[in-house]
Amino acid sequence: MIVKKMFRIIIFFIFINLFTTSKAYTNNDFNTWISNFKIKAINSGISKSVVDQIMSEAVFMPKVLEYDRYQPEFYEDTFTYIKKRSSYKKIKLGKKLYKKEKNIIEKVEKEFEVEKELLLALMGIETNFGNYLGKMDIISSLATLSFDKRRSEFFTKELLILLNLVDKKIIDRNILYGSWAGAFGNFQFMPRTIRNYAIDYNNNKIIELKKTEDSFASAANYLKTIGWKKNQPCYFKVDLKENIPKKYLNSSARNIKNKKSINFFKKYIKNYENLNVDTNLNVAIIIPDKDIIPGAETLSPAYIVFDNYEKILNWNRSLRFALAVCTLKDSFKNEI
Repeated sequence: MIVKKMFRIIIFFIFINLFTTSKAYTNNDFNTWISNFKIKAINSGISKSVVDQIMSEAVFMPKVLEYDRYQPEFYEDTFTYIKKRSSYKKIKLGKKLYKKEKNIIEKVEKEFEVEKELLLALMGIETNFGNYLGKMDIISSLATLSFDKRRSEFFTKELLILLNLVDKKIIDRNILYGSWAGAFGNFQFMPRTIRNYAIDYNNNKIIELKKTEDSFASAANYLKTIGWKKNQPCYFKVDLKENIPKKYLNSSARNIKNKKSINFFKKYIKNYENLNVDTNLNVAIIIPDKDIIPGAETLSPAYIVFDNYEKILNWNRSLRFALAVCTLKDSFKNEI
């Protein structure tokens, strides 16, 4: 009961913060920011014509700030979050896509050594297998988030990268519609990810991240490059004993620490005998629901997570997102 009350209080303050933040901003403030940003973009080497044309179309979008402050990763408990994203309906949609695009998906899996089940899981969670790519103008979304103070530096860099990609004709500005956060395509790549990992897999001289070939190959290239290991475990759910020291419990996706061998953690895990894995492997322990209610004490649900799990965190810094991806991946193993 106390935890539920704390949760409601936190959500209340999120909305209060959003309301006051949106009201505090004016169009004049945003236009002043646009003028200053254009100077910065031109000084970084992006052509003046591209900067002027694209940024003249950017508008302030208060709805983007609402989405930013109220992301599911911030308020959904782990059970709810995973259940929504690994339903049988989603598995059925993934099987349908796999049947249609089997040849290219298996070709990508073989070349990049990244499981087809993982690629399907990521696409399923990111865009529901291409059925929801987002309809927001990415330029305006990134401009709004850059103008906002919460993560201004991060989104300003992303916007500069995107303008540079358009300037170099790597990306067509006319198709830049996607998520509120500026992500694009079947796997929701941010501009930095497009620049570093997207590839023209079918060699038609344009990167098409809304098409199967380029999007699957680009996602696989990204995962392979950051160190994903095929056929290695992602996580196991565990029941923890009360005597486990708090220093071994991770609740932040930003800093997974205190890794030890599974053998070391044996004395703290009730269901240790059920772990069918090399017990010499190093793992960390996460308790993902603790970060929803700061100060709450909970040992359930708890998971031991492996190196592959942390690679998914590179994709999205959310403990629950990574768990959902790995759960859906395992579900596909029994279906395709």
